[in-house]
Amino acid sequence: MGQAESCLFCRLAAGRIPSETLYEDDRVKAFKDINPGAPVHFLVIPREHIASVRDLAEHDADLLGHIFDVINAQAKKVGLVPGGYRIVVNYGPDAGQSVPHLHFHVLGGRSLAWPPG
Repeated sequence: MGQAESCLFCRLAAGRIPSETLYEDDRVKAFKDINPGAPVHFLVIPREHIASVRDLAEHDADLLGHIFDVINAQAKKVGLVPGGYRIVVNYGPDAGQSVPHLHFHVLGGRSLAWPPG
């Protein structure tokens, strides 16, 4: 089984696993988290399999800019602006990365404590 077939988020991005999609285009997908940590909690993933932030390269700069454009637009669309929101990217098991596919958590809808845990 190849990476795309075994990766949960690759299968989700391909539509083989259902999700509550907020936005999608040929490069990214944004969807609601199935186990939300805040009143508003969605994820943005690249369609391309990138395992983690440690696997990003200089040629991914345009993709990262696009991801943040999508995050900002969706945060505004779901009412997190002007109150604010948190963007979280975990790397590795000690940080809580449970799916080895780069993903950005966007949380908001309430006051968020710091440090997070």
